Amino acid sequence: MSAGKHNASASAVGYQYQTNWCLLELLRRGPQRPDSAISLEMHDDVAWEDDGTPLQLLQTKHHLGTAAGLGNKDTDIWKTLLVWMNVGNPTDHHGPTLILVTTSMATPSTAAYLLREASRNTADALDLLTDAAATSTSRETDKARARFLALSPSERQTFVSRITVVDGSPTVDDIDAEVREVLWHVLPVGHEDLFLAQLWRWWAGVALDMLRGRRTAVDAGEARAYISSLRNRFGDDDLPTLVELADVNEDNVVAAHDSSIFVQQMRWVRYNPVNLRKAIVDYHRAVTQTVEWVAEDLIGLHELQRFEDNLRDEWSRVFADMIDDVGADADEETKIMAGKQLLRQLRDSTAVNVRERYNDPFFARGKRQELADQGDVGWHPDFQARLEAILTVT
Repeated sequence: MSAGKHNASASAVGYQYQTNWCLLELLRRGPQRPDSAISLEMHDDVAWEDDGTPLQLLQTKHHLGTAAGLGNKDTDIWKTLLVWMNVGNPTDHHGPTLILVTTSMATPSTAAYLLREASRNTADALDLLTDAAATSTSRETDKARARFLALSPSERQTFVSRITVVDGSPTVDDIDAEVREVLWHVLPVGHEDLFLAQLWRWWAGVALDMLRGRRTAVDAGEARAYISSLRNRFGDDDLPTLVELADVNEDNVVAAHDSSIFVQQMRWVRYNPVNLRKAIVDYHRAVTQTVEWVAEDLIGLHELQRFEDNLRDEWSRVFADMIDDVGADADEETKIMAGKQLLRQLRDSTAVNVRERYNDPFFARGKRQELADQGDVGWHPDFQARLEAILTVT
C-alpha cells in the first residue's frame, strides 16, 4: 500500500472514530448532563457545551499501537496541546476542561500517565512536559513547544491542570459493542442488531449535519427522544421504516419497472410523469420493505394479507362509485379523467394502515401499486378488459 493510501485510510478511520465516539459519549454522559449539548468540529473534535459556551473540549486519537502517540515528546501530544492553546486562552482558570481521548495506553514514565484520573499528578506532569519541550529536536512539534515555553511557569501550571487523559478507550471496532452495552435495557429482544443499525443510521445523519454546519450540536434530550421513538416502533402497533427514500436510486428503479403492469395502468389514465416516477419508487420501497420486515420477523404473513384485503376493499368501494358516476355511455376522455381522479384519491388516502401507528404513506401507496401490478385493482374503468387483452396477446 502506498504512503498516500495509508494516510488516507488512517484519516478516514480517525474521522469515523471521532464521529462514533461522539455518540458513545453522548449516551454515557447525557443522563448527567440533560441541559448540555455535544458537538462535532465546532469548538474541537468533540465538545460539550451549554448555550454555545464550551464546557469540555475533547481531542480523539485512534491508534493501532497500544502506546502510540503518548510519549512526552510524541507528535500527538504536542499537536493536541497546540490545538488547545490556539482555540482558547490556555491560562484561563475558568476555561473548559481539556480531555485527550485515546485508544493507546499511557506508560507510567509519561506526562500522559500522570494526567489520568487514576494516577493524577499535575505537578510532575508539568515538569515532564517542560523538559520535553526544552530538549526535543522534532521539527514537527517546534511551534507547539515554543508556544508552550512562551507561557510563564504559573500559566503552564494553569494550562496543564485543566488537562485530563482518557487512555485505553474503545477502538473504532469496539464502539458498537459499547453502545450496545449502554442501551441493553432498551434493545428490543430478537431485534437488537436492527435497532442498533437504525440508531447508527440516525446518528450518521446528525453527525453529517454538524460537520456541514447545518446544525451546531445535539443534546441528550434529543437522543433520548429518538431512542424512545425508535423503541416504540418495535412494538405490536408500529413498525420501523427500513427502506428510506435516500436508499433508492430513482433512475434505476424507474427503468427496471418501465414495462410493468402497474405502470401501464397509470399510463391508461395519463398519470403525470413526475408522480408516475414517485409511484414506481413507492412500489419499490414497499415491496423491498415487506421482504425485510418478514425476514426480520417483524410482521406475520397473516397481517400483510389482512392489510392487502383491506386495501382491496377500500378500492372496490370507491371504484364502484366511480363506475356509477361515469355511466355506461361515457366517452374515453371522461373515463380517463375519472380514473385519474380515482388514482389521486387513493394515493392520498390514509384510511388503511398495516398497523395502527405505522402511517408512513409510501407503504400503502406502494402496496396499492403492487395490487395493481397483480391486476387486483385498477384505475381506468375498463382496466379489467385491457388486462385481459394484454394477457391474451401474451
